[in-house]
Amino acid sequence: MIKAFIFDLDGVIVDTAKYHYLAWKKISDELDLNFDVHDNELLKGVSRRRSFEIILELNNIKMSDEKINEFCTIKNNYYLEYIDKLKPEEVLPGAREFLIDSRKQGLKIALGSASKNSRKILDKLQITDLFDVIIDGTKVSNAKPDPEVFLKGAEELNVDPKDCVVFEDSAAGISAAHNGGMKSVGVGNVAVKGLCYYFVDSFVNVNPKIIAKKVAGE
Repeated sequence: MIKAFIFDLDGVIVDTAKYHYLAWKKISDELDLNFDVHDNELLKGVSRRRSFEIILELNNIKMSDEKINEFCTIKNNYYLEYIDKLKPEEVLPGAREFLIDSRKQGLKIALGSASKNSRKILDKLQITDLFDVIIDGTKVSNAKPDPEVFLKGAEELNVDPKDCVVFEDSAAGISAAHNGGMKSVGVGNVAVKGLCYYFVDSFVNVNPKIIAKKVAGE
């Protein structure tokens, strides 16, 4: 029986992926590294440090840990400048209503995101109180497809992983859900359609009860 929903943030609740891209692009341009929207697909669902390591690997560049940390901090500062301007209406279509309906139907709700800025983003969107538990990059050390972020979410919700559904838009996130013994729902990104248990284009007019039944095979 499905008892909890766990949501990724970027690309599922809000589209901050564009701001991550702009920040990484700015860093890459400053370092004269090749980086474009195609390369950016490799960064979805992974941690900040791992994202920068991927950019360096794509350019066959070696860099010290100290320098990597330095540029990750600079990138985050660029990113924060963008999300400081976030407004409540930037919640993706139907997502706020889906969260509210899920709670009304008695489901527990967690956030499972690699972002260390998750709480700030939720506050800006004015939806923090819709989550029972927030697990983000400040609480985990392993990047998706490692299931740590989702398993911690299930643990703090006090729900067995097999009774949880993860909502994701990235292949790494879908794999993380499955690696943690959870069902998955792909959201928005057709590239994950063949990887997840169920897929929705968006949360518009989507009933949480129907989603729970679909993934449970009822």
